[in-house]
Amino acid sequence: MSIERKPVAFGDLRGWIDALKKQDEIREVNSEVDWNVELGTVMRLAQGTGDGPALLFNNIKDYNGANARCRKLFGLGLSSYRRLNLMLGLPLDTHPRELVKIGRNILNERIPPKIVATGPVKENILKGEAVDLYDFPSPLWNRVDGGRYILTFAGCVTRDPETGVPNVGIYRGMVADKSTIPMLMWRAQHIGHHATAWRESGKKEMPIALVIGWEPSLGFCAGQPVPKGVSEYDVMGAIRGAPVELVKCETIDVYVPASAEIVIEGMLQLDPENFVMEGPFAEFTGYVAGDRSPKPAVRVTCITHRNDPIFRGTIEGSLPGSYSENAICSSIMRAATAWNVLDRAGVPGITGVWCPPVQAGINAVIQMKQSYRNQAKQAANALWGSSAGHVRYKHVTVVDDDIDIHDYAAVDWAIAHRVNAGENDIIIMPSTFGMGLDPSTRRRDRNAALFGTGKWNRVLIDATMNLDYDPDPDLDGARFPPTVWPNKEDEARVRARWAELGLDAKKT
Repeated sequence: MSIERKPVAFGDLRGWIDALKKQDEIREVNSEVDWNVELGTVMRLAQGTGDGPALLFNNIKDYNGANARCRKLFGLGLSSYRRLNLMLGLPLDTHPRELVKIGRNILNERIPPKIVATGPVKENILKGEAVDLYDFPSPLWNRVDGGRYILTFAGCVTRDPETGVPNVGIYRGMVADKSTIPMLMWRAQHIGHHATAWRESGKKEMPIALVIGWEPSLGFCAGQPVPKGVSEYDVMGAIRGAPVELVKCETIDVYVPASAEIVIEGMLQLDPENFVMEGPFAEFTGYVAGDRSPKPAVRVTCITHRNDPIFRGTIEGSLPGSYSENAICSSIMRAATAWNVLDRAGVPGITGVWCPPVQAGINAVIQMKQSYRNQAKQAANALWGSSAGHVRYKHVTVVDDDIDIHDYAAVDWAIAHRVNAGENDIIIMPSTFGMGLDPSTRRRDRNAALFGTGKWNRVLIDATMNLDYDPDPDLDGARFPPTVWPNKEDEARVRARWAELGLDAKKT
């Protein structure tokens, strides 16, 4: 039975915060917290494994005075499946396996945006000497970071110079001075495609708008692999069930949500002579990544913001026991995207895909009903040859449809007893494109300036029953022996006596 989705338009970040309050999904921190390391530490310790609250910091050191331009910071809005369900208009207890199924279609739905004359984001317009990035409480999130990062969950809006179609992505950006933000970006990403097109047209700068704080669909869509040539604004509209109202920026030909909290307008420098030092940063891998090096930088031309704006940021990096917003969202959408890639490639029999949140989609587990031998290899090759595989699906494990891919013990059992390395059940695909932040890759091979992307040696673990094996006449033609689980009749007979046997009490 399919779950009915009831799209919700929250209106802005404040509407989303109100919705979280009604569901007891947020905690307000009213004690003073230092933007210098302490705030990030609080957020990392609070996020948990998808069970921590969203946080609203109301009292940030150096930003709590009477003349402060921005006093509050919101984070962890999407670091739980309950809040992901709330954003999507689903019952709060919807299981991640159902979210993956819904995620398969969500990026294909479209409601185009609506252009409006003005909106709350225009309540304050800062240009020239009035521009000062230090007016906003960008934290030094981690002691190891190369600086204060203003871009961690912002929607970075650029547009294709030929088609005009915008792209909204999430990229990290550091405060270099009052009006400069160097960013980490890859040529293989959509922003990289735009930058290449602008540069080939003879331009040394590209217009860019940085949207900090809006409805949750902004950060959700910006962090997912929306197909090239499709505007994330169209997908956001479908998620919320209403058009995104957009206003034109003051100094560049780019459109942004009219009710955003903060918008930073500028020109991204494309000439390496104008690059600015950036990094390192505690990245989504859970490791410090991205060496300090010259990066393309935004030359800020204008800042617009609401009265008493709320800064939107997040702690990046997923570790055992602490899952980031990126990790929770990626576990759903990278699995959904992989499933769609497999369908388009014509791989039959796929019954489930999962990317556990602890590694944000670097590893994928595929459940399939085999109909011919080496089907798992077809699946892995389809993923690795897709554009979606650029920074995900490094390790692919394929299991039969009797294995619950959301139960690591079941997957581990399948690997233990259905994998025979000598029968080509472990395959290495060497020297493919891959994520440039992976600490297991040699430093030289992570050099995006030199190579445009990273380098991965990918692995398939085929934990399906090997159909190359001959049917065994002693096993009624089966290739594998039966498991030791009781048959249905024996199980049902014993379960009917469970209470009588005194075994109905929960274990403590």
